Amino acid sequence: MSILSKIPRITRNKYFLFTICFLLWMVFLDSNDIRTQIRLTKQLHELEQEKEFYEKKIETVKKDRQELLSNDKLLEKFAREKYLMKKPSEDIYVIVQQ
Repeated sequence: MSILSKIPRITRNKYFLFTICFLLWMVFLDSNDIRTQIRLTKQLHELEQEKEFYEKKIETVKKDRQELLSNDKLLEKFAREKYLMKKPSEDIYVIVQQ
């Protein structure tokens, strides 16, 4: 018996061989292979979560900003605490905790 007779007939077909080679190339060797697609999908999911987090953060900052601009006493409190602003007749003491 020859070697070719031991190989099934369908695997000797050039179209079948080409299709197998093409599939192997696309699945494992191409720049858009399965591993890359999985990694990119995971990265996309993480970026969407970050986007959602930052959108929520933006909303809270906009809300706080609106409250500060509408309430003078709250604005004064914020300026004193955050930027150490003071009235001309006052002294500020900063206590640093270690």
